[in-house]
Amino acid sequence: ASAAVGTVAVNDQHVAVVTGGASGIGAGIASALSADGLDVFVLDNNPLHVEAYNTSHALARARLCDVTSPQSVSDEIAGIIQVAGRIDVLVNNAGVSGPTAPVEDVSPKDWQQTLDVSLSGAFHLTRVIVPIMKAQRTGVIINISSNAGLTGCPNRSPYVAAKWALIGLTKTWAMELGPHNIRVNALCPASVDGPRIEGVIERDATSRGVSAEQIRQVYEQQSSLQCFTQVEDVAAMVCFLASRHGARISGQAIGLDGHTETLANWLDSR
Repeated sequence: ASAAVGTVAVNDQHVAVVTGGASGIGAGIASALSADGLDVFVLDNNPLHVEAYNTSHALARARLCDVTSPQSVSDEIAGIIQVAGRIDVLVNNAGVSGPTAPVEDVSPKDWQQTLDVSLSGAFHLTRVIVPIMKAQRTGVIINISSNAGLTGCPNRSPYVAAKWALIGLTKTWAMELGPHNIRVNALCPASVDGPRIEGVIERDATSRGVSAEQIRQVYEQQSSLQCFTQVEDVAAMVCFLASRHGARISGQAIGLDGHTETLANWLDSR
């Protein structure tokens, strides 16, 4: 059976939107959701990534979008509704790592940019998509936070502020939206293998005058399992939460971090 959102017919196939979805963690999440049978649209601010995604997929589902712009977000979500008629899953994945520096060395510009992308971006998407989910009487929102949002992390003030705030929004939105059959959860991975964490490692190593390998070992040893999170780990948990198996899970900040013991860097004590 089909229902309606405004004047648009809603099809039976479920639809997902993944921000920052044309590369990295987002692309892994989009691929896994697609493999589970969802019609997946990705939003990304990198034209080259969007073009490459659309070239490599049978359905051109990547759209250029600046998540820091309410107008850009509204326009692209309206376009998705015209094509698909519904949105069942929103994954707020878009984010930036921000600077690695003591708080007194963080510029206001870097602070604001990190919060604009990693925090306000999630707000802009959720604000526009929630009315669609309310009309459907169903929906799942997954915010990609971090283990740093659970524990704090030295020299990463803007990043931690954004990720910690995402967990607060997750719990608030779960309370607001639960009566409308909309579930909201946050995922909190540790360092995820890939270009972004390699950039963080390089910057941290340079600032300390040590090798990147030393920093990598420190990061790995911060968790009980002494390993980085893989993109596949995050994607699998997103699929679980988006499925019927996660039907009673909401308002949670779920660690995917091998049990973080500390994010304090033992090099700081030297």
